[in-house]
Amino acid sequence: MQILAMLTMLIDHIGYIFFPEDIAWRYVGRIAFPIYCYGLVQGHIHTSSRPKYLFRLLIIAIISQIPYNLAINPGGWNVVFTLLLSATVLVILDKLPTPWLGIPVVIAAIALMDYFPIDYNAYGLLLVLIFRYAKSYWLVVAHLALNLFYMFYNYWVVQMLSILPTLLIALAPALWGYLERHRVPRWVWWSFYPAHLLILALFKGVIYNEWVSIEWRTLLNL
Repeated sequence: MQILAMLTMLIDHIGYIFFPEDIAWRYVGRIAFPIYCYGLVQGHIHTSSRPKYLFRLLIIAIISQIPYNLAINPGGWNVVFTLLLSATVLVILDKLPTPWLGIPVVIAAIALMDYFPIDYNAYGLLLVLIFRYAKSYWLVVAHLALNLFYMFYNYWVVQMLSILPTLLIALAPALWGYLERHRVPRWVWWSFYPAHLLILALFKGVIYNEWVSIEWRTLLNL
């Protein structure tokens, strides 16, 4: 599972940077994000300390930010901030006495994530919530509905392929369980995102001599 997520993310980013005209790279890359969302939910459920889990996400998000700006998007927040905000919402929802009180929390988080240029925006939060609360076939139905909404709302056709990991999780649990048993060292899993972005940013600068300037005003939506 972890190797699949890292490999497809790497393919996605290589295609985005070096082969932007070839959409096939991006289709392969759609497999990665649902796996990270699923992993986030599992981490939320099984971690021994949620504050420490959130703190690790915060540190990785901060470390990844400049490499992300240099390699992918000079005016956006990297996807670990998406996961961090989503994990924070999960913690808040678990502490509420009734699910109805979670509705304004989710709406506020959606507004925040759509206001600032955060990678995946509110889509990321909604997918995390689907992995947290939907079960079995409903997991596939909810993910498909989310993708269809964003396909018409944002013309996000390429995202439709992200349903593949969800199909495996819901419809082939034995195969998915086999994939989950094969894990990489924790330091590899946590460091891969900032490390590969930094390497790609350096290659981008060397090959294309394209050293971008970070758009700080865009980051704050000013």
